Parts: sequence; C-alpha cells; structure tokens
Amino acid sequence: MNVYELTELLNSHPLAQLRFVLPGGESVPAHFHVTEVARVEKRFIDCGGTQRHAVSCQLQLWTADDFDHQLRADKLGKIISLAEPILATNQLPIEVEYGEKVASLYTVGEVVTAFGTIQIGLVGKQTDCLAKDKCGIDGCVDGTSCC
Repeated sequence: MNVYELTELLNSHPLAQLRFVLPGGESVPAHFHVTEVARVEKRFIDCGGTQRHAVSCQLQLWTADDFDHQLRADKLGKIISLAEPILATNQLPIEVEYGEKVASLYTVGEVVTAFGTIQIGLVGKQTDCLAKDKCGIDGCVDGTSCC
C-alpha cells in the first residue's frame, strides 16, 4: 500500500476507527498515537557491490497511558496531509514502525473495512540477499563471492 492508496481509504471512511494487526494476530492497542509521518531514504551498497536506494513513508505508532484516545481515519488523514511537503510524492510505500519494548518495522498486508473499522494487517519485514546473482544459489558459502 502506498500513501495515495492509504489516504483514499481514509477519506472514503472518515469516521472509521483504525486497527493495526500485528503478524501474530495481536492488535496494537486501540489508544495508539501516530507520532511520526516520515520520508525515510536509505542509500546502501549490497553485498555484491551494487549501489541501491529505497524510499518509503514510515508511520510510527506509539501507545501511552491515555486509554480513552482513539484515532479515527479522518484524523490520520489530516496528519498525513501535514506531511505532504516532506513526503514529496504520494506514491511512497507505507511502512509502520511499532513496538512496546523493541521497535519493529512492518509493511502493510491485508486491509479490511467493516463495521466502522479499518483493519490494517501488518507484515514483518524480512532480510534478504539482494545480490543472489553474484552470490550463487547457496549464497555466500565460501565467503569470497560476497557477504
């Protein structure tokens, strides 16, 4: 899901409550805050020596002790619109940062809208070798080809 798709969804259901569901099925507590909307740029070299660039829109979720707080779709839409100058495009993929003790980064999976709620399924990000063509199928076994 990208920024455009998310804002269209939020605008289509402005009064909906938001529910983020972690990969194990547990929900982020309903009283979460969106504390950051960020454009995150990463420039790096993979283990095969190829320079790469990745850009995303990162939403940071945080929970506090204000249990009566509940963020609706229209409020998140307003928060994202405030970030438009920083994001510079609405085509960035959405990533969500959340964790109670340790922050983890997620991508957006299945999104379900029903009964006044937008449920956003989160999928854990995985590491991967980006230079498999240079590493070979076994990937870096000898320690000389890459990694």
